[in-house]
Order: sequence, then C-alpha cells, then structure tokens
Amino acid sequence: MEFYIRPIEIGDGKGINELRRMPGVFENILGIPSEQLKRNEDFIANLDANQHQFVAVARSQDGQEVIIGHAGLTVYPNQRMRHSGGIGIMIHKDYQNQGVGSALLGRLVDIADNWLMLVRIELTVFADNARAIHLYERFGFEKEGVKRLAAIRNGKYEDEYLMARINRSNYNSQS
Repeated sequence: MEFYIRPIEIGDGKGINELRRMPGVFENILGIPSEQLKRNEDFIANLDANQHQFVAVARSQDGQEVIIGHAGLTVYPNQRMRHSGGIGIMIHKDYQNQGVGSALLGRLVDIADNWLMLVRIELTVFADNARAIHLYERFGFEKEGVKRLAAIRNGKYEDEYLMARINRSNYNSQS
C-alpha cells in the first residue's frame, strides 16, 4: 500500500471528519458519531504556531486523495510547560496495522526531538487498546499512570493510561 504524509491543509476538514466519525476509529479517539464537519474545518482554520498537524494520504482508484490518518502535536503554551507537548493520532479502520500509525508517529517524534527540542511528549490511550499501546511503546512511550473512569465509550466509563516519552538527550543538552 502506498501513502504519503503531508502537513494538514485547509480543505482537509471533510476527510478528517469522516475519520473522526468512522466506526472502528471514533470509539478510541474521544470522537462521537454526530460530530459536525464545521468543527473540523474550524479546527484547521484556527491552528496556531504551537500546533503541528499531519495527514496520511492514499490515492483512490480514480486518483483522488483519501485521508487515511491524522496526527498532531501541540506544544503546551504555558511558559513553564514549553518543554512538553501532547499528541493525538487516528488511523482509518481499513489501514490500521499497515505502517500508517508508525509513519505519522515518527513524523511527530522527529519534529518534537529535532526541531522543537521538546523533552516530554505525552498522550492518553484507552487501557484496553493494546495495538495503540504497543505502537507507543515502540517509540519509547511509557505508562505513567491510570486515569480511572476517564471517558465514556459504548455506554460505559473507561480507564485511560497516561503515557509519556522523555527525550533525555534534549534534557541533558540544556544542562
């Protein structure tokens, strides 16, 4: 399967909205099936310098771009937390376990480490999402704690893990 990664663009709202409402995706990203397109379009239109957003794109049979993944890194704007950021990622249900998540996460880690010199990047993940947890661990994320009853999914309160990746080389270079 061929795909490429590029920065998010105005006009990507529809593809991102389709991902955020897709069964097999929305349950694990705090999405909701009724999410409106305008929310995603507004999100893209209001990105600031602290937000680094990418999409994974494949081509359909007729050559049209299809967004198959989205990932973002937000550098925390609080002056005392500017060494850290949070990430989010989602992959189209038909393209999971095919390298899309690894490619997107790799892009975020590269920006965090080599261009922003972040020391800490963090995320939350449902405690039973073994595939996502495995992906994050491959990139050096470690579980730091459990957020009990953190979010609603399928009519039940579910736990999430807080995971973080510490880049000690960026930390040590500041000493």
